Amino acid sequence: MVLLFLLALAAVPGSLFPQRSLTPSAVARYFRENPDLAPVLDRLWMFDVFASPWFSAIYLLLFISLIGCLVPRCTEHLRALRAEPPPVPRHLHRLPVHTENTVSLPSETVAEQLEADLRSARFRVSRRSIPGGVEISAERGRVKETGNLVFHVSLLALLVALAGGKLWGYEGSILVTEGDGFCNSFQQYDRYVAGPLVDPDGLTPLCFDLEDFRATYEPNGTPASFTADIGVQAEPGAATEQTTIGVNDPFRSDGDRLYVTGHGFTPLFTVTLPGGQVFEQLSAPFLPRDSTTFASEGVVKLPDLGDGSGDGFALEGFFAPTGLIQGGVLTSVDARPLNPQVAIVGYRGYLGLDSGAPQSVFTLDQRQIDVGALNQIGEANLDIGESAEFEDGTVVRFDGFREFAALQVSHDPGQVAVLISAITMLLGLLVTLLVRRERVFARIASSQVSSSVDDRSTTVSMAGLALGGNGDIRERLHGLTSSLLGDSQPGQHHGR
Repeated sequence: MVLLFLLALAAVPGSLFPQRSLTPSAVARYFRENPDLAPVLDRLWMFDVFASPWFSAIYLLLFISLIGCLVPRCTEHLRALRAEPPPVPRHLHRLPVHTENTVSLPSETVAEQLEADLRSARFRVSRRSIPGGVEISAERGRVKETGNLVFHVSLLALLVALAGGKLWGYEGSILVTEGDGFCNSFQQYDRYVAGPLVDPDGLTPLCFDLEDFRATYEPNGTPASFTADIGVQAEPGAATEQTTIGVNDPFRSDGDRLYVTGHGFTPLFTVTLPGGQVFEQLSAPFLPRDSTTFASEGVVKLPDLGDGSGDGFALEGFFAPTGLIQGGVLTSVDARPLNPQVAIVGYRGYLGLDSGAPQSVFTLDQRQIDVGALNQIGEANLDIGESAEFEDGTVVRFDGFREFAALQVSHDPGQVAVLISAITMLLGLLVTLLVRRERVFARIASSQVSSSVDDRSTTVSMAGLALGGNGDIRERLHGLTSSLLGDSQPGQHHGR
């Protein structure tokens, strides 16, 4: 129980902080907004909670603890299922609920009737002869412990299934602009996480084309839902299947699931160099930095201008779906693309793409700017269709935008086992909560009340125990007593 509590407590940061495996853009935004706190949290694995050493340690300890508890409990339960009910205690009056009655029936008749009544109530009954009478032990509700063990075994199976999913599963995320597509390979993902036993060459050969993306908005302008029309090929060259996916409605195939996790905008530009060379439809996804207005930032890079200079060209931009100039600065006031505008800064020179140093596709290499290898050549704010000419004669036109979808492919071979384990956990828990365990003990003794051989009475002493309260067992004893007294004239009755 302590480890379960710790596991739940350890999962809390995974809900409070953005996780790299789900929303890397949100993690990047958190670093921008909290430059001092974010590195400290990162060292504590707050952005990778479920892959952290301390979460894994709790998970492993819980796993070991469950095995250590279940093995002896299952062994003992199997032994108890084959055993008879325990013998009748010597002092029945010491049990919480007991009663004693005298009836004018032979002891064997009383014993047979009592045994029949208990068996009809689904008790397991053991009958033993003693000097001068009969003892009866009965119990029911052992399935309560069975349900308890099923719950814990299912919990163990759930942990195994989750671990198996991590070992043989993978997740990959990619931004796909309308009209583009991708195939299921790690080389095409923007970011992926794979288990240590995943074969990179054995991924499902699925290919997807994003044909259309639609976002709906609330009256206040916040995004309400995302849907994407995609064309799916089970393998390269196969027939294309048309389908629509949403945030909670993924595409499923052979254990793979394709989710829509977000969206954004991809501005389109036409660049005309001073020599007359034209580059049309230059684009790159701009990452939203504000989830309310979808104000986005990004970079369009052109590594080689093809004019023999060896220079590259880049546009560092800010995209506003509903643009508004405030104090000379472009900002966005609505997530809907009601008045799309961009603010761009042009650069020419060495981009550093072949320097060997890692570089984000969404930002420029600041080191090249600092050393003067990449130089600013102009800046402008543009509406759709407007152009700007930079210092070197380069002309940039803002042609519009397309929307992109943030897609995630997940492969989890343990998901069916997780579902079955969860269902059996629920069933085991229901049995544990609804079934009551009861024990009934009876001692039946004959006594002669006169010199006549046939003038005998039978004393019936009964007691009971119930797990979870004595109210039910008191009613049980009252029903058994009433059944016996209904067939005879009582001599005396007392109990509590």
